[in-house]
Amino acid sequence: MPWERRTVEESRLTFIREYQEGEESKSALCRKYGISRPTGDLWIRRYENGEGISDLSRAPRTHPLKTSEAKEAAILEFRAEHPGTGARKIKIILERRGMEMPSVTTINEILRRNGCISQAASQAAEHYRRFEWKRPNSMWQADFKGNFAMRDGKRCHPLNVIDDNSRFCICSVAQETETMEETKRSFEVAFRKYGLPQRVLCDNGNPWGTAQSVGFTKFEVWLLDLNIHPIHGRALHPQTQGKEERFNGSQTRELLNHTVMDNLADAQQKLDQYRTFYNQERPHEALDMKTPSEIYRPSSTPFPKKIPVWDYPLGCVRKVKSTGFLTFEGQGYFLSEAFADRLLAIVPSDIDDVFDVIYRNYRIARIDLKERSIISRKICKL
Repeated sequence: MPWERRTVEESRLTFIREYQEGEESKSALCRKYGISRPTGDLWIRRYENGEGISDLSRAPRTHPLKTSEAKEAAILEFRAEHPGTGARKIKIILERRGMEMPSVTTINEILRRNGCISQAASQAAEHYRRFEWKRPNSMWQADFKGNFAMRDGKRCHPLNVIDDNSRFCICSVAQETETMEETKRSFEVAFRKYGLPQRVLCDNGNPWGTAQSVGFTKFEVWLLDLNIHPIHGRALHPQTQGKEERFNGSQTRELLNHTVMDNLADAQQKLDQYRTFYNQERPHEALDMKTPSEIYRPSSTPFPKKIPVWDYPLGCVRKVKSTGFLTFEGQGYFLSEAFADRLLAIVPSDIDDVFDVIYRNYRIARIDLKERSIISRKICKL
């Protein structure tokens, strides 16, 4: 008969006692209890050697592949310091610091086992690649991260600027406002440090793309003076600035969601610390796990001390009035107050009776003489 469900240990003990009494042979007892002769020998030998008759653990005596407590502690400590950083990035960063790390799968399991990964966060994880310019400084993406309250009762308006090619964070400035004056100062600091990009991509809100009346902003005109092409994302399409939005999301998860700023100075210090981590330590999947600082190089075009005067062809120069109007062929055309008191040129286009309005080396509008109206307001580099 097989072991009965009195308990396995009781059945084994009964088998051994009957064997010791010698009334039946060992083979007969093994058949009676439904076990093999080697199994019967095993339990008799263990009982006689005082080893007990309970099942031994099947777990291996050694775990050569088990992550050490020190490594697991280092992983959890880093995750606590950078809550939004995933297993793959943790592995690379800690290995760069000289630590031998387990696989990404093992790190993920350690994080999950210790409650560091929610199911929602796991499902939200996605991998994607977007179009990018081939060289650093071909385009910078700029945007304001949503403002937040500080302990002193004021609000911080972080200005984030990202290089499109390398994902390098050019600046993350804790601004008090989102005005043209303060934003221009932040850009001037960045231009002096890293040089000028060829383009700046931004959205359509202040101070980037909303003029006092219509058409252009002073910020756009300032960029044109520096020979930087201002570009705007499509309205209601934030994915146009995908890399900037991606940075904003990382900054939120890895810093802002678990950090309270005391004041503007404290906010700037913490933004600078995260920017250093993001640029120099945090690997980026779109960069084959390199850091942005490994890819980025400053621009070879320096920030000029003075805006150079632009020479237009003779006979076609017009000056924009303080009201934003310009006069051509006896007709006034409203352009924008942003160009007030500036010189521009009006030249024939490749379309009959249509003239191009030129500011420096950019076409900014088109005038239809028959319709006596401006039919296009769009910045295009010549």
